[in-house]
Amino acid sequence: MKIGLFSDTYPPFINGVSTSVLMLKRALEKKGHEVYVVSVNDNLLSYSYDEENKILKMPGIPTGIYDYRLTSIYPIRIINKVRKWDLDVIHSHTEFGVGTFARLFAKQFDIPLVHTYHTMYEDYIHYITGNYFKKPGTKLVEYLTNFYCDKTADELIVPSLKTYRLFKEKYKYTKNIHIVPTGIEIDRFIPKKYKQSEIDELKEELNIKDKFTLLFVGRIAKEKNIDFLLKNHSKLIKKYPSIVLLIVGDGPELEKYKKEVIKKKLENNIIFTGRVLFEKIGLYYQSCDAFVTASLSETQGLTVIEAMAAQKPVLCIDDENFKTVIKDMENGLIFKNVKQYFEKVSLLIENEELYNQIVENGKVTAIEYSSRVFATRVIDVYKQAIIKKGKTKGIMKRIIKEIKKGIKNGKINSI
Repeated sequence: MKIGLFSDTYPPFINGVSTSVLMLKRALEKKGHEVYVVSVNDNLLSYSYDEENKILKMPGIPTGIYDYRLTSIYPIRIINKVRKWDLDVIHSHTEFGVGTFARLFAKQFDIPLVHTYHTMYEDYIHYITGNYFKKPGTKLVEYLTNFYCDKTADELIVPSLKTYRLFKEKYKYTKNIHIVPTGIEIDRFIPKKYKQSEIDELKEELNIKDKFTLLFVGRIAKEKNIDFLLKNHSKLIKKYPSIVLLIVGDGPELEKYKKEVIKKKLENNIIFTGRVLFEKIGLYYQSCDAFVTASLSETQGLTVIEAMAAQKPVLCIDDENFKTVIKDMENGLIFKNVKQYFEKVSLLIENEELYNQIVENGKVTAIEYSSRVFATRVIDVYKQAIIKKGKTKGIMKRIIKEIKKGIKNGKINSI
């Protein structure tokens, strides 16, 4: 198939959606499909096309939300370029900007449109409204989301049961919804990928050698509930004086949190790394002892699966999205409140048998979320969209053409 992935964010920008789109592209290509990407530049005026990797980027304006950038909803300049790709299916990964272009382009040229809903926008309204007009803002998000997904997409993908229920129970979504958890490239995180000397060097650099280290990876923002981790780390230090909380990522609250840590004189126990290169993230997982998150705004929580693949135990807050992956006291630990968080961190530090058991079970879980499995499930959705749209003719023409070519070259025997 010829597949077009349309997204407002793509590497070198680092966030969950960007990583998901890149990983999907690679996995689809490994399965023999031809994959094109339409995304956004960090340059306000620049168009670019990487012909070898089939990546087209348009000018974009920063929004302040993640690394998303706004762009023209129907850039005339690239219409002919995208049209020449002769796409069998378009897969959009955003409701706005590039996603609107995907919707309009798919409509104009009668191409099946699959959409993945990645972001719980109701958790991000405060970026736009400043906590004013929350109720009308929430209704507007509901209307726009339902319009984009219900009125335009041939098939809808969501990453979790929680998101599925949002659409079915609150948004009253009437079309098919496919629950397809986003996968990860497991090989990027497994321990054998990294030399012990690399890990030791990073530990020395971060000053965490011989210290039990809890890791958080993600956007440093209000909706990630990092306040919970910071506040309660002070209590953990009273029992375990050398315990470290390592926070990897960037975001609007980073400087504020840094100042709070300095004010409390906890710089040796709470460390911020800022943004880390995409290729280096796996090394940070290997340099720590456990992964923690208290975020309630995830649609799935890929970092939890990454930690499992890295063979590190996971502690996460009691949220439906995490509970689709984590079974408490089996392949991870779930906490509902401060008391449970404290108790379960203590368990990991003091109970080596439980620690190892969770790591082993987590490794098995991670395999279920491999990029290969993910790509297979997404391809099944593409096929449904193509059949629903009645667009199999173009694909069949290509298949017939290849068969004829094979006969001509003597690779296939004619009847």
